[in-house]
Amino acid sequence: MSQVETRNTNAGDNEVILKIDGLTKYFGGLRAVHDFDVEIKRGELVGLIGPNGAGKTTNFNMITGIYPASEGMIYFKGEDITELPAHEITQRGIGRTFQRIRIFPNLTVLDNVRVAYHPHASYGLFDGVLRTPRFGGGEQEMTERAQEFLSVFGLEKYQNSLAANLPYGEQRRMEIARALATEPELLLLDEPAAGMNPQESLELMDLIHFIRDRFKLTILLIEHQMRVVMGICEWITVIDFGQIIARGTPEEIQNNPKVIEAYLGTQAAKEMD
Repeated sequence: MSQVETRNTNAGDNEVILKIDGLTKYFGGLRAVHDFDVEIKRGELVGLIGPNGAGKTTNFNMITGIYPASEGMIYFKGEDITELPAHEITQRGIGRTFQRIRIFPNLTVLDNVRVAYHPHASYGLFDGVLRTPRFGGGEQEMTERAQEFLSVFGLEKYQNSLAANLPYGEQRRMEIARALATEPELLLLDEPAAGMNPQESLELMDLIHFIRDRFKLTILLIEHQMRVVMGICEWITVIDFGQIIARGTPEEIQNNPKVIEAYLGTQAAKEMD
């Protein structure tokens, strides 16, 4: 098992919020992830990169309970969450977005975010069935919180539009807003800049920093746009064929021969110049 390195960080807390030890995943006879380990401290913004098929999203799926781990342990705020179902992991405080956007296309933008906030609403089944005053207050709370999240992303003008009618870049923003509505402490972003043009990617970088600070988040992200990764991440882990090949600061990763050979390549290196 590889040893987790320590490093200096500008995060405001030394608490390890996520610790992964020896995480491994098999699909039949195929080993997709092998002996993955990482420690992320509260407030950090960490990148996970690697070639297509390296196992990045598989790790996200194990962390969030979508896939069961074949081996290894996952600790969130010191609690073993390895075998918890996905909804309980969300309730513990881990939110995520997906590589392929998952929205409710026939709901409004506002309702897409309201749905995510619903578990935090201050009313129960009894109130909902009888339409008590508490139910009305809870519905208003959901609407106001959803509007707050939409305003962070500049989406309030679309709140009554069907989600399916949003431009692609705005759908990406809405998905992040919806993930925030689950009120996470740890936010996993799976290729948030996918499909965005250069200007949209730059705006997203600023936005990720903003939401990290405003909502006191810890963020782990997967991203193929090297300018995004190198521009916002404080620490980066690189995997190839399901195994960690490097860890370090953006500068260290950019100049790491193993990373250049296995992942970045000549073209990506030119993009970062």
